[in-house]
Amino acid sequence: MKLKPLFDKVVIQSLDTDEKTKSGIVLPGSAQEKPQMAKVIAVGPGGVIDGKDVTMQVKVGDKVLYAKYAGSEFKIDGAEYTILRQSDILALVE
Repeated sequence: MKLKPLFDKVVIQSLDTDEKTKSGIVLPGSAQEKPQMAKVIAVGPGGVIDGKDVTMQVKVGDKVLYAKYAGSEFKIDGAEYTILRQSDILALVE
């Protein structure tokens, strides 16, 4: 299935995080923090949003940091995705 976001929306997929602490303690899933680094899967076209012209700053394949509780999470074909606004993306990771 192919996702095509609308307006200034971006589809991201969280990157795996470490299941161990630096000291070697294994954390169960419930104790792990929600990851805030993700890979961009699809990008909307931008355009005029709320009377402002929005140009998209991210592209497919970029690694990004995003706000902790931003967006809506979905599960499609067994994979988990988050759809959020471009303004919820905090930085590009190089």
